[in-house]
Amino acid sequence: MPLTDTKIRTARPQDKPLRLFDGGGLYLEVSPSGGKWWRFKYRFDHKEKRLSFGVYPAVSLKEARAKKRRS
Repeated sequence: MPLTDTKIRTARPQDKPLRLFDGGGLYLEVSPSGGKWWRFKYRFDHKEKRLSFGVYPAVSLKEARAKKRRS
């Protein structure tokens, strides 16, 4: 199920990093200190790679999805 802005805003820090997946490799990582980063996980040459698209709310859900499509 894709992420919604409400689910993102109400996400609270846990003891370990929390990952809220949107689909297609895009997810929001909530750190134990409360920071929220957009990440994109993909594979290249049989190795897992990650890109950071920025910090929420500076980068909205719509902008993160657009960046994923351009990657």
